[in-house]
Amino acid sequence: MKQHIVCGDKILDLSSPVVMGVLNVTPDSFSDGGQFFTLDAALRHAELLINEGALILDVGAESTRPQAQPVSEQQELDRLLPVITAIKQRFDIIISLDTSSPQVMLEGAKLGAGLINDVRALQREGALAAAAQTKLAICLMHMQGQPATMQQQPLYDSVIDEVYAFLKQRIDACHQAGIEHSRLLIDVGFGFGKTLTHNLQLLAQLSHFKQLQCPILVGMSRKSMLGKILNDAPVDQRLFAGLSAATIAALKGAKIIRTHDVKATKDALAVVSAIQHY
Repeated sequence: MKQHIVCGDKILDLSSPVVMGVLNVTPDSFSDGGQFFTLDAALRHAELLINEGALILDVGAESTRPQAQPVSEQQELDRLLPVITAIKQRFDIIISLDTSSPQVMLEGAKLGAGLINDVRALQREGALAAAAQTKLAICLMHMQGQPATMQQQPLYDSVIDEVYAFLKQRIDACHQAGIEHSRLLIDVGFGFGKTLTHNLQLLAQLSHFKQLQCPILVGMSRKSMLGKILNDAPVDQRLFAGLSAATIAALKGAKIIRTHDVKATKDALAVVSAIQHY
């Protein structure tokens, strides 16, 4: 498998694990809701994440936390496009569009985004065609159900087999839509329609998904799975558990770690990278 992926006008080197910083321009994100909702606040946080070592900024305008309500495509465009424009003007960074909306994909690509990160794996009507048209890199994520209801009763016969089969099916759908395999990444979707046991099984067996021959992206930063392991620790007390999870994921083959805590995660991944060739 290639050790890089083309993200718009930039090439992302994946010979060692890299950090994707989270920038939510929503009023209701689970960990930082409303903090970066204004353009000035979003730009300040973007600069902080870049200075801490993020190689990608994942910019989202629709909260996908459990019980989150969907937003309209126009709301997403209104929130997202000014931020993307401003980031692109000021910083030399890969911008990831955290979106499932076809129009956001198309408009974001025009503004210089390099990656589409879709929690719905291009299943929304028109998303496959829009993503194919953009020529951008694409991350396909597994989610059981929809954000509003996904954590009510997650159920699997075999979470590993079912997530694997779903990702394989979405990869095949991308191929049929004319999307080259070299553009694809995968994400098993920690916390998206999974119990703690499901999440731990996926983390323990993450290397199984390397068979799909796509770089693996993971996002466990500050999630409730960590809180449950820590006896219901609140969001702001999950850093060390998140670093542990990121390190395990990287050792099992994850190439991109999506996190709110960039500097600490980058330091943890430096240790992983240091032992890779021994």
